[in-house]
Amino acid sequence: MQTKYNRVKQAIKSKILDGTFRPHQKIGSENDLMKQFDVSRHTVRLAVGELVSQGWLYKEQGAGTFCADRSTVQKGIDQGSSKNIAIITTYISNYIFPSIIRGAESYLSNQNFHVTLLSTNNNHMNEKHFLERIISQNFDGVIIEPTRSAVSNPNINYYLNLERLGIPYLMINAYYEELEPLYIAMDDEKGGFMQTDHLLKAGHRNIGGFFKTDDLQGIKRMKGYVKAHRANKVPMEPNNIITYNTEEKRTKPLEELKRLLSSSSSMPTGIVCYNDELVVRLLDVLRERDLQIPSDLSIVGFDDSFLARASEVKLTTIKHPKSKLGETAGKLMLDMIKRSSGTQRNKMPELEPIIFEPELVERNSTRPLNNSILNKVSK
Repeated sequence: MQTKYNRVKQAIKSKILDGTFRPHQKIGSENDLMKQFDVSRHTVRLAVGELVSQGWLYKEQGAGTFCADRSTVQKGIDQGSSKNIAIITTYISNYIFPSIIRGAESYLSNQNFHVTLLSTNNNHMNEKHFLERIISQNFDGVIIEPTRSAVSNPNINYYLNLERLGIPYLMINAYYEELEPLYIAMDDEKGGFMQTDHLLKAGHRNIGGFFKTDDLQGIKRMKGYVKAHRANKVPMEPNNIITYNTEEKRTKPLEELKRLLSSSSSMPTGIVCYNDELVVRLLDVLRERDLQIPSDLSIVGFDDSFLARASEVKLTTIKHPKSKLGETAGKLMLDMIKRSSGTQRNKMPELEPIIFEPELVERNSTRPLNNSILNKVSK
């Protein structure tokens, strides 16, 4: 359990790291802090005293306690010698993330940079802790995959403080629209369009779409799904669009697929999925219903992960650049670091986001739809 003094200390430190307290700005008086945290004067003095001794605050006799300017301290100690870059992704050890990380880490290591890998597990609090670490320690830059990029982010102040401190950050796979950052990503909207258009062109008219909508990728892929129907002048069945968030990803899609399959009159003939990982989960439901891919149902994934080839069903899917995206991120990050420290940075052309074009990889999980009616119904 966190002690009272440590709670006060961490709260003040967080306000420094997110830019609420700026260098040389006076923090609240002892009485203010006592009221704010409902603690004793001794607890406040203990917390403030430790922050002073660690260089986060300084005192001026008769004037109060102020936020220290740590940027000048760090530059004086480590100017140009750190060569540390953080890579923060939502996940590290599963799905396509090892390939992305390997691409970036390999390139940066060859350029003699030390790489620190961190995973948020798509959790905003974890993201906050890592951003505090980036700001408080000696990192030259950070490559980050945003946490729940489609929803309001409580950590925006930390990114603004990174900008104020001159610490370059680059976003991958998605981005926070309110920040308009430099980013590298897939054209997810076009990818979602290609998934759906592939099935529509094959004669499918009743197509289910499963999209994770607390990430920007899922929102854009769903937009592509909608656009493909409109481009092909095919009406959409609203109940065919299934959305879910991070907490629901292991349960809701499976429940919703069972619901779609329970209607023999409007059972979908095709499904497009947020990613290959979801396809593999849905295959378990289809096996339970004794439905065969693609004779009874066509299905399209996204990312062309190892899962697209690992199961008995070889997936038609959208190709993700994976390690190429990681390597490109490493190169762009080094360019950003050079620009942030170079004397000619104001004369250099602005860097632009890099967007990879999607590519449909056709395998055997889809087929053209003939005029026969599916003879298998839910059991």
